[in-house]
Amino acid sequence: MVQRIGVIDSNTGGEPTRVVISGGPNLGSGSLIDQRERLRTQFDEFRSAVVNEPRGSDVMVGALLLPPQSPEAVAGVIFFNNVGPLGMCGHGTIGVAVTLRALKRIEPGKHLLETPVGVVEFELLNDHEVRFSNVLSYRFAKDVSVDVPSLGSFTGDIAWGGNWFFLINDHSFDLKLANVEELTSVTWKIRKALAAQGICGANGAEIDHIELFGPPLDPSNDSRNFVLCPGKAYDRSPCGTGTSAKLACLYEDGKLKPGDLFRQESIIGSVFAGSVQPVEGGVIPTITGTAFVNAESTLILNANDPFRFGIRP
Repeated sequence: MVQRIGVIDSNTGGEPTRVVISGGPNLGSGSLIDQRERLRTQFDEFRSAVVNEPRGSDVMVGALLLPPQSPEAVAGVIFFNNVGPLGMCGHGTIGVAVTLRALKRIEPGKHLLETPVGVVEFELLNDHEVRFSNVLSYRFAKDVSVDVPSLGSFTGDIAWGGNWFFLINDHSFDLKLANVEELTSVTWKIRKALAAQGICGANGAEIDHIELFGPPLDPSNDSRNFVLCPGKAYDRSPCGTGTSAKLACLYEDGKLKPGDLFRQESIIGSVFAGSVQPVEGGVIPTITGTAFVNAESTLILNANDPFRFGIRP
């Protein structure tokens, strides 16, 4: 009659991560890609129960901890949000690392984390600060134009940083927290226009993240961004995968050298510091950020509760 799910909540630069530490579904064997697909097709109610209302919110990102397939890794993880599983999540990686530290499963130092898009190396610098090396990131297409009904034309780059992004530097919008409703509306229309016009990533992949850039409010930073996530929520953090995509574009344009530090400011003022190491096909970005554990709790799914699996469209 009652299902219990153990979770630990944290925030990375203001963006929440809910790590499932017990009570998750049995996703069987195979790669994390296979297991992520089973989560999507067979256990979507579990995903919704964890991150959607009434227990979660549109901004919540879940992280299902799994036993590692390699003895060299500390854990496997599948990230998910209010609409489905994700490939990779930068802020979530930092949140997972800090959570593993709170659980006393790791000590400061370098560790490997398995994700559906590849193995990610992270370094726990202290109880709250984490530096991780993301997956191969690259620009897929430069200066792509999209016509957006009622808004006009926008030109941006299509880049991969663990998720697909459309990155826009030239626009007239003021990237301030007070303007998030307008920014959300604009970027959602851009995303829909990209899909309608068949503009996509490699192998026809949907571009499900839209990122606007502008000057930072803090002059010690290099840039400020607004990131629309797949479920129509904006990223409170500077977005790890989005920052990775940006770094790949900066490097290809000759504006960022290997080892140079780029400080990306989020719409709420939190900061990720990033650098790149060139490799064949793109760059390996390194992102540093901080996270704090907010809560440790048990989610209760009562069989008599009509909303036990979350509120879904």
